Amino acid sequence: MQREIVITADGSTTIHLPEWDEQYHSKHGAIQEAYHVFIKHGLHYFCDSGGSKESQKASHVVEGAICNSNEISILEIGFGTGLNAFITLLEAEKLKTNIAYYGVEAYPVLMDEINQLNYPKELKAEDKVSLFNKLHEVSWEASHKITSHFSLTKQNRFFSKIKEKERYNIIYFDAFGARVQPELWTESIFQNMFHALKDNGVLVTYSAKGSVRRAMEAVGFKVQRLPGPPGKREMLRACKEA
Repeated sequence: MQREIVITADGSTTIHLPEWDEQYHSKHGAIQEAYHVFIKHGLHYFCDSGGSKESQKASHVVEGAICNSNEISILEIGFGTGLNAFITLLEAEKLKTNIAYYGVEAYPVLMDEINQLNYPKELKAEDKVSLFNKLHEVSWEASHKITSHFSLTKQNRFFSKIKEKERYNIIYFDAFGARVQPELWTESIFQNMFHALKDNGVLVTYSAKGSVRRAMEAVGFKVQRLPGPPGKREMLRACKEA
């Protein structure tokens, strides 16, 4: 399938799929969407709430940032360009919190495409270009220590094959939209996500479709509608209550 590098409204790049008229990130701002959906309402929310009991051993405060968990496990559904992983890596360093990150991707992005993305520049992290590249260069199906606070395991598989039980604290659900891949937004997929989360775990997604919310609720999630990122009125956060 043809893929094109395009500039989004906040100046950051994404990959556009002309055949589907679909982007890897919001055309209204790739970086803005990532921060709003996955960092603010996912990672920071989990940190602020204290997370699971086993991860509440210490609080870390750095330059005004705080995290009440010192060990966090994150699963990303749709590793794609690595934008969400890279921003999470930067946050882990600010928070001094250890994050074990698992990125699942069925169709990895090519390095010549990665080299055209401008995330380090737009994030004012040009000194971290080598770390962004390393996220994509390390081998699949193995754990790699990227920084002192961030490890990455990339898994090349379909989302339906995720069968882990109570392994993750947070899920970034960043699959292509239900318009083009409705099979990724079904009860069976969210059942797998529910089982994969630990108690008090959190799933966040840019989607706010009623059918998605109902599928989440049907498998046991408590779902909240939240204000969406630029270009979207709402988004969803689903919690697995203990």
